[in-house]
Amino acid sequence: MGPWALLAPLVAQSTAMAFDELYFHRKRGLGLWERIGHPLDTLTVLVCIAWVALAAPSPAHAAVYVGLAVFSCLFVTKDEFVHARRCTPGEHWLHAILFLVHPLSLASLALLWPSLHPPVADLQRLPAITSAARIITAQFVVTASFCVYQTMYWNLPWKKRMPATP
Repeated sequence: MGPWALLAPLVAQSTAMAFDELYFHRKRGLGLWERIGHPLDTLTVLVCIAWVALAAPSPAHAAVYVGLAVFSCLFVTKDEFVHARRCTPGEHWLHAILFLVHPLSLASLALLWPSLHPPVADLQRLPAITSAARIITAQFVVTASFCVYQTMYWNLPWKKRMPATP
């Protein structure tokens, strides 16, 4: 199994998010809580990607990354009390898949991390992945674009919305 296997969780997450957004969210609409919260979910992932891109791996930086990743994994669950009232069983199932894939995606980013920076003694046992910079850059661009889309599509004045209750 080569380094391209690290793409599987990222592709699975992107595919599931796109289906959730383009099918379930558009079908039922989003209330205020989700219109604000979903872009914030995406922002927590962007912060993780930015950390990997900008900080050289070290034990202290790895601890920060773990903190950011754990925060992101917990933060994305905040909407479940809203989803319990508004979502169909199919959307609940898709959310369960997303909750499984989310930490795997963040772990994939962590495994790509050492290949972006000069070798670090504690992490030299990991094989270098020559395409890591392209993968991380592409993931950042896709995720940032999705965040902008979520913010604009659901929050501009022309969009039909659900009631503002959570």
